[in-house]
Amino acid sequence: MAKSKQPRKQRLMLYNAPKHLARKFLSAHLSDELREKYKRRSFPIRRGDTVKIVRGDFKDFTGTVTRVDYEKMRIYIEGVTREKVDGTRVFIPIHPSKVVITKLNLDDKRRVEALERKLKVQPAQEV
Repeated sequence: MAKSKQPRKQRLMLYNAPKHLARKFLSAHLSDELREKYKRRSFPIRRGDTVKIVRGDFKDFTGTVTRVDYEKMRIYIEGVTREKVDGTRVFIPIHPSKVVITKLNLDDKRRVEALERKLKVQPAQEV
């Protein structure tokens, strides 16, 4: 099936994507150190990852991802909150394209395997 170039159809595809694909849409760029180590540009965000915000009001803020919302395509970061009129604090949703992953949560062995999969495929470079 050919993908459409029309923005409305692109948005429709994004909003109606099945959960196993929506997870991949919630990817963020890796920091320079992680990019060098794992030889990849981006990776899906998970709870427990440490990220640095690079755009918006909270630029240069570093915190841990507390929640990933696949429905709204947003992540929630520890410390990025707003005070409501009644005094309660609520998390501010951040789009994953506005953050850089600085430290990965490697508790899951399948995630480690997914990271290292690309390293095994690449041939050794000759010097």
